[in-house]
Amino acid sequence: MRATLVIMAGGKSSRMKRDKALLPFAGYRTLAEYQYQRWSAFFSNVYLSSKKDKFDFSADIIEDCYTESSPLVALVSIFETLDLNEVFVLSVDAPFVTEEIIKRLYTEARAESSVIIAESQKGLEPLCGIYRRTILEEAKVFLEQDNHRLQDLLKRVITQKVQIDDGQAFMNLNHPSEYEKAMKFLNTD
Repeated sequence: MRATLVIMAGGKSSRMKRDKALLPFAGYRTLAEYQYQRWSAFFSNVYLSSKKDKFDFSADIIEDCYTESSPLVALVSIFETLDLNEVFVLSVDAPFVTEEIIKRLYTEARAESSVIIAESQKGLEPLCGIYRRTILEEAKVFLEQDNHRLQDLLKRVITQKVQIDDGQAFMNLNHPSEYEKAMKFLNTD
């Protein structure tokens, strides 16, 4: 697919109690490496977004341009670093999102939308979607106001929601128990 993916891997992982991007996963040393290698075969360009380069494998990194850390900071840093009109954003802790879901988001994307994101049974999945440069100025305003809530930004820009009915696809790895469940799911798959 001739598109760019940015894997968001700079979170605090406070609920996991350790950096989830660096957890072993699916035969790889880290979840970040798994996601990077997996999606490099699908997207023409893949980057990891993080506060710093903490990875022990060769990857293209977009480091946060601001001292704060949040998905909003990452989005602004992405568009300030890359000269692109749009990128696909995926959270490092969503390893069960499929190619079909990504293709569907691109297929259903409308030209006037600034953001095209998945919506699952659990609600919005803001770190699984297409973000366009048209969000940048509004995102900077939110940063100036010290409002890092991505949900607030999504309410201010033209956000298109695409209903995805695959409950397993958005199994996140926020808590140690969820990580263990994901590891069991991998072994039975």
